[in-house]
Amino acid sequence: MTVPANPESRVFLPAGDALETEALLRQVLEGIGAQVGEQFFPSLVRHLATTLGVDYAYISEFNEKQRRFVSKAGWGKGQELPPFDVPAQGPCETVLTKKCVHHPDALRHHYPHVQLIQDTSVESYCGVPIVNSSDQVVGHLAVMDTKPMPDAVRVTSILGIFVMRAAAELERLRMEAVVRENEAQLRDLFDEAPIAYVNEGLDSKFIRANKTALRTLGITPEQVKGLYGKSFIPDTPDAQRRLKEAFDAVGEGVDTSGVVLELRRKNDGQPLWIRWWSRPDLSGTFTRTMFIDITEQVMMEQDKARLEAQAVYLQEEIKGNHNFEEIIGSAHSLKKVLKNVERVAPTDSTVLITGETGTGKELIARAIHNLSSRKQQPLVKVNCAAIPAGLVESELFGHEKGAFTGALTRKLGRFEVADKGTIFLDEIGDLPLDLQSKLLRVLQEGEFERVGGTQTFKVDARIIAATNRNLEQLSKTGQYRPDLYYRLNVFPIHLPALREREDDVPLLVQYFVRKHAMRLGKKIDRIPERMMATLQRYQWPGNIRELEHVIERAVILSEGSELASIDWLTPPASKSRNGKAFTLEEMERQHILDILEQTNWRVSGDKGAAAILGLKPTTLEARMKKLGVVRPS
Repeated sequence: MTVPANPESRVFLPAGDALETEALLRQVLEGIGAQVGEQFFPSLVRHLATTLGVDYAYISEFNEKQRRFVSKAGWGKGQELPPFDVPAQGPCETVLTKKCVHHPDALRHHYPHVQLIQDTSVESYCGVPIVNSSDQVVGHLAVMDTKPMPDAVRVTSILGIFVMRAAAELERLRMEAVVRENEAQLRDLFDEAPIAYVNEGLDSKFIRANKTALRTLGITPEQVKGLYGKSFIPDTPDAQRRLKEAFDAVGEGVDTSGVVLELRRKNDGQPLWIRWWSRPDLSGTFTRTMFIDITEQVMMEQDKARLEAQAVYLQEEIKGNHNFEEIIGSAHSLKKVLKNVERVAPTDSTVLITGETGTGKELIARAIHNLSSRKQQPLVKVNCAAIPAGLVESELFGHEKGAFTGALTRKLGRFEVADKGTIFLDEIGDLPLDLQSKLLRVLQEGEFERVGGTQTFKVDARIIAATNRNLEQLSKTGQYRPDLYYRLNVFPIHLPALREREDDVPLLVQYFVRKHAMRLGKKIDRIPERMMATLQRYQWPGNIRELEHVIERAVILSEGSELASIDWLTPPASKSRNGKAFTLEEMERQHILDILEQTNWRVSGDKGAAAILGLKPTTLEARMKKLGVVRPS
């Protein structure tokens, strides 16, 4: 027969029965005490069987997928029963309808197909459904006896009271199982995640780390507990600065997003670069850290920077071998000059460039300027030998209106124009003595006055001077101020003559042929070996400037793809009539005489001697005067 599912609320017991039932309930309650969870069920069935005086008591959980009742605990014949399960058939089937079931006797007769009933020889049965908070049957609580059980009301009342507690325990255990499963899944997600995860104390002490973190940091699971995150940081100023900034942010409760840190792996000490995110836990006792390994990316960037630096170096090498600031050549003496240019260019030191006419002193001056911090400012050039003596001071320092006849307006001098930049004083050896003291003042004090003025001007200009004269010798003979020489000779650079760079002649010839052929719209791709040998043997008293003009003339005369003959180039005599070797000054004088005779003593003009020698007419006239070159009568 069936009875209501909640008999405690629907069945009213006589006074005597109620007292007896209350005593039984108290006895069961005292027996199970404060048992919870898995310990609750064995205690409950044991005390129910003992208190109610029945042979068997058990509690089961319903497995809906298999449609079977699986025992949680059982008591029979004075001992715990081993786990068992029964199909949802027989007397248990009725509880699925949320009804209590009572069979006072003849149970084996009613359910001959249920093996458990036949094996235990039970005759009576009483069971109540266990219903959860969602009003679903999750199991049942039952008692069985080998004797008849006529009193259904009292038994179902007692079972009905404890079934509510059993439902709560079952539901709690199910929730705990779900929580454990979720925690296991989270652990799997944490441990197997492709991104490194670490929990750290506020002092960076490791609490736990996943497999990716262990692999990335080069540590084992056994090392985790004794490690501190900051122990991975190398002792370099930049790495320590990054670490301090990151920890300061964490200490202030601020999320760190994408901070780049440099570490060292524990197992091999190799550099490790990570992008690091850290967030304080809500409890404020530790941080949740995530990071990704960006070592490969950083190394690629470093390789890229290194390759770029190498490319720059190679370009500089090419420039040094072929064309450093328009200077062609690879001779050792020239490379030494270029190395000195690189050394002195970043400074503001005064440079004195010495060398014969036509060796490229202006190019060296321009190279120093272009490699200096003043390269964005002007390079102002002054040829001290080409300016009339009376106008040199005005040219250098400027003049006020009316300072002299013809000074109709105020004029800025070259030093003012070169302020914050560089001034190149070419042919400084030809500067008049009376102006040398004023130039010395600019070098020492950085100040001057304009011609005809009283106002003192301050100037910040780097000075590069050049000369083809021996200033040291001139200072000893009184023709040049020694103090000015010493102020100019801070960093001397001597340019070798072209005859000292015989191997550079082919490079220069090829460069000038291409340059002038392109300018004239010609295509010349062949230079006879005999001609090149002649050019290399020639002494080149006019140096590179003379060579360029010779090549320009040959290009003009060329009519095909081969450079025209230079038979007209006659090597100057290298010895005087008495058999002694020419001095450098004698060779220069002889060369000027040869060119003047070639041009019928014409100095200026396109076909004049000055153009062939690559000089301004005024400069050539000054050299002729100095060397005593006079046209025969």
